[in-house]
Amino acid sequence: MRRSVVKQVMGPAMWTGLWAFTLFIGTVTTESTVNRGTPKHNPIQQRHKRDWLWKFLFLEEEKSNPPHYVGKLKSTMASDQTKFVIKGDGANSIFHVSRQGDIYAIKKLDREVKSTYYLTAHLLDIATNKSVEAAEPFNIKIIDLNDNNPVFPPSYNGSVLERSAAGTHVLTVTATDADDPTTANGQVEYKLLNGNDVFEIDESGKITTKIDFLDRETESAYIVVVHAKDMPGMKTGGSATTTVTITVGDINDNMATFKKKIYKFDVKEDEKENFKIGTVETEDKDEQQNKDPVFTIVADSTTEPRFTNVFKIERNPRKDGVLTLKQKLDFESRKAYTFDVYVREDNLQKPPDDQGAYANTKAKVIINVLDVDEPPVFSKDAYTFTLREDAKVSTKIGGVLARDPDAAQNNIRYSIDDPKCPVKIDPKTGTMYTDRKLDRELIPLYIFYVTAEEATPKALKSYVNVSLVVLDFNDNAPELTNFQDLFACENDGPGTVIGTIGASDKDDHPQRFSFSLAKPSPNFSLISDGSSTANITVTHGGFGLDDRREYLMEIVLKDSGSPALSSTTTTTIRVCSCGRDRKDYYCKPAYAQAGVSTSALIAILLCILTILVIMILIVLRKWYQKDTLDTLGKSSREIHEQLVAYDEEGGGEMDTNGYDVAILTSARNEGRLHLVPALYAAVKRPLADRGHVAAMIEAKKDAADHDRDSSPYDTLHIYGYEGAGSFTSSLSSLEMSSFSDSSLDYDFLSDWGPCFQTLAELYRPDISEK
Repeated sequence: MRRSVVKQVMGPAMWTGLWAFTLFIGTVTTESTVNRGTPKHNPIQQRHKRDWLWKFLFLEEEKSNPPHYVGKLKSTMASDQTKFVIKGDGANSIFHVSRQGDIYAIKKLDREVKSTYYLTAHLLDIATNKSVEAAEPFNIKIIDLNDNNPVFPPSYNGSVLERSAAGTHVLTVTATDADDPTTANGQVEYKLLNGNDVFEIDESGKITTKIDFLDRETESAYIVVVHAKDMPGMKTGGSATTTVTITVGDINDNMATFKKKIYKFDVKEDEKENFKIGTVETEDKDEQQNKDPVFTIVADSTTEPRFTNVFKIERNPRKDGVLTLKQKLDFESRKAYTFDVYVREDNLQKPPDDQGAYANTKAKVIINVLDVDEPPVFSKDAYTFTLREDAKVSTKIGGVLARDPDAAQNNIRYSIDDPKCPVKIDPKTGTMYTDRKLDRELIPLYIFYVTAEEATPKALKSYVNVSLVVLDFNDNAPELTNFQDLFACENDGPGTVIGTIGASDKDDHPQRFSFSLAKPSPNFSLISDGSSTANITVTHGGFGLDDRREYLMEIVLKDSGSPALSSTTTTTIRVCSCGRDRKDYYCKPAYAQAGVSTSALIAILLCILTILVIMILIVLRKWYQKDTLDTLGKSSREIHEQLVAYDEEGGGEMDTNGYDVAILTSARNEGRLHLVPALYAAVKRPLADRGHVAAMIEAKKDAADHDRDSSPYDTLHIYGYEGAGSFTSSLSSLEMSSFSDSSLDYDFLSDWGPCFQTLAELYRPDISEK
């Protein structure tokens, strides 16, 4: 069935030529020249000039029910003792060869998978399985059948601007066919199934416009169907279709027009500049990005003023006209405005599609002004006044004026609310006066606000800025500068400049000063530069360091004000020993001017204060020592000693209940002086074993009672006894009974300073003892 279709498609003439070509290739033989000297029974050893008897074999694709005969291999060397073997693409898997060279296809083939198979043929000796002839390549070509239809993408999208010229390229469509493109099976032709009146397509799939009057406003998009068919020029063949959407792009070919003939708006008279009055709406069939309206305001009468100074119209993002105020309106002056508004488009494609809409490019605008109770209006936006600083209090400065813009013409009250302002104002007239003295050097400019308030229950207010500039008056004397630290060197000669003094003035006038000396100076002179400085020069040199004087100069400084003011300043000139660079390495002050610097004076006062504090402390210490001795002398009988045993496991060293202090203080030695108390004590709590502790206490008591040289004010502390079995020696000085304090001289303690004064007095020998 397929073959009959193919034959029908290809035609009888084509198949006849192809079959003759195949038979010709299969039957062509070339005679071989045999070497006559070679025996016929050994054909392998013969040398032949041979040629294979094939080159190309052909087989139709998609043949079912294999195997199918492809062709026959032939060779002049073939015999019953030889066999054919093939190798290469599909050998023995797709193609099979018999011993005699017959080739069969054992599988169904598809040209779109593989169109040509490349193989080699071998002629082998059956006995030895060796090649009789060298391998020879050959090809098996698969003959194409029209078994594939053209294929399109699902859809196409293209665009073209309206009013484009005929023949404008829109887009190109392409259908693919898997069949052999060298044959009619793989060739495709195109045609439009609709839209032929607007578009056309050529053999390559290129779609172009057929007309030059596309109009987006009439038809914004076209959907056309493209048909593709293989085997061009024949009625049979595969085909496919696709949908192409062509969008018509917009251009500015329609006029912008007003939606209404008359637009009315109401505006309050107190609306400020740039207030949006309203929108003059337009319509345009073109897309938003292609609209380009231009609006113009024209008075509807030649007698009307230029309303462009009062109103303006601009387009908004939606391409409509927006009316705004350029200046404030006044109901009392004008109650309504009427004017015309025009719209045009400079980039409009001509002629436009809607030429009959020219009448709608003009509209009338009526603006009614609404009356509003307005606050007072000042005659100026701001006021500026000047006044000299020497003006007296209550001097008139000037006045402000405000009026009620409404028809009622209400009275106005004026006030200044700033308490720091040096100006007062008449509440009825607005005239201003000074309220206190002015000083330009302190505040050269005052800025304040004047309030104007209507004398009505609503009390509408308005404010105006007032500036008061204080003018200068020459009321400050000039001051001398750079007149300190002047010195002359001992080797300065006549004409040497030892310093340059300057002048300054707080007043506001040209800074020109005159310098002069109140008294002539025999050693120095003053030379002015005529402006604001003067040089001090040496008149007679020969200064010496032995000269103990400091030279004084009284300089008179006078300004250029009217009236002129002057000041006198005294400056001191020292004589110094200088180097070549005129540095004052050494200066001697004069006796007349001798004094103490501030830092030195502070140091001297601190030293005096420190000495006074030390003396007061010494006196207080003396008084304290005297009171202590008197107290000890009077109450020596009441002073007693206390025995504390530290080796006991009792309540600690603060436990004094173990001993009766009264008994220790009651016993006295009859032979002693009344100023020396006896040192003895008795144990209140009887010990269970009067052992080492009892014996030690008795020994210490006895030593203390018989020691005349011991101090009567000591307290007996037992530090030396460590208990029975202790390996440490005693730390107490009480065991040194053989040592007598009387043998020591404690006078050296007086030389150790105030800290040891009290100790020295305690150990000073008593006159009564001596």
